[in-house]
Amino acid sequence: MPIALLALAISAFAIGTTEFVIMGLLPEVAADFGVSIPAAGLLISGYALGVVVGGPLLTALGGRLPRKTILVSLMGLFIAGNMFSALAETYGLLMTGRVVAALAHGAFFGVGSVVAADLVAPERRASALAMMFTGLTMANVLGVPLGTALGQQLGWRSTFWAVTALGVLGLVGVIALVPRTKAAPGGGLRQELAVFRIPQVWLALAMTALGFGGVFASFTYIAPMMTQVAGFAPGTVTWLLVLFGVGLFVGNLLGGRAADRALMPSLYLFLAVLAAVLFTFTFTAHSQLGSVLTIALFGIAGFATVAPLQMRVLTKAAGAPALASAANVAAFNLGNAGGAWLGGLAIDHGLGYTAPNWIGGTLTVAGLAVALFSGWLDRGRRATISTEGATPEAALAR
Repeated sequence: MPIALLALAISAFAIGTTEFVIMGLLPEVAADFGVSIPAAGLLISGYALGVVVGGPLLTALGGRLPRKTILVSLMGLFIAGNMFSALAETYGLLMTGRVVAALAHGAFFGVGSVVAADLVAPERRASALAMMFTGLTMANVLGVPLGTALGQQLGWRSTFWAVTALGVLGLVGVIALVPRTKAAPGGGLRQELAVFRIPQVWLALAMTALGFGGVFASFTYIAPMMTQVAGFAPGTVTWLLVLFGVGLFVGNLLGGRAADRALMPSLYLFLAVLAAVLFTFTFTAHSQLGSVLTIALFGIAGFATVAPLQMRVLTKAAGAPALASAANVAAFNLGNAGGAWLGGLAIDHGLGYTAPNWIGGTLTVAGLAVALFSGWLDRGRRATISTEGATPEAALAR
């Protein structure tokens, strides 16, 4: 794999760390600014909103620029947002810094996915995407636990300074290692937006939002599920999350390799396995051993879908792959927010802490249904093209 992918992975590590580490620092942030825990939790929602809005918008506006220039600019924006967060003297300023950093998130993964795919031969594009997203998985395995521990020991601001340093490292890597390319042919906001006239692009976004919505419907509530249902001590949850993160790492690489061989069959398989794991988790959550095994499988199945989902939207958005890819990152975040909301709604209505699992399984099944429909449309189109291009005798034979 090209060494430039390492620079993209380091940047992804920094971005993934700043997105999720705030979850472990909510008590410290709330105490510092004198706000409630739910109010501090809005820093997570604000970040997600920044990703959803900023990713497609900044990608579209930068359509005429060379992609390396866009990546460098986005990492600069990310660094500025985290520095602003580290220096924030009020809750409102911290929220502003979070949103500024989030604006770079979706656009970086959108443009970075196209750059990563272009660095390798066509038959290795999904593996290249998985390599870049390895940084995101390692953020969950290492970045978030270490960042949380640092913030708890030295204050939450130290975590944002550490993420800022990681951002600088990623920026230097992008400048030094990512090859300079010309701007994408065509360009212009109108041409970029035209990609959303393609029905298959919308289907790809829908399967992402639904499939990953299933992941976060369950994962968001894994801590109370493990302590209140499985009976684990609170201190054990960190190690369970590390186990989940290791599963993410394995699943990410597995998904990339499988998608390079057969994209849609891999997507069908991983979504089906993910749904099965989530439904099973409803029952195994009552057992500590069952929970451990299921969490590992959950991590593998959950992130095995990422590279295939990102690759699917790239293949269907040839006219503006960067914008569609950024929109797909936004779809991931919409799925995260929607899945977490539905899971919380079930708990609030007294359905228990295991209810998010079967809700997540149902969302994933819906994503699988969209994927199957999308694949059926592909097969129908290929059959039509084949018939139209065949001889009259062959056409009649069909």
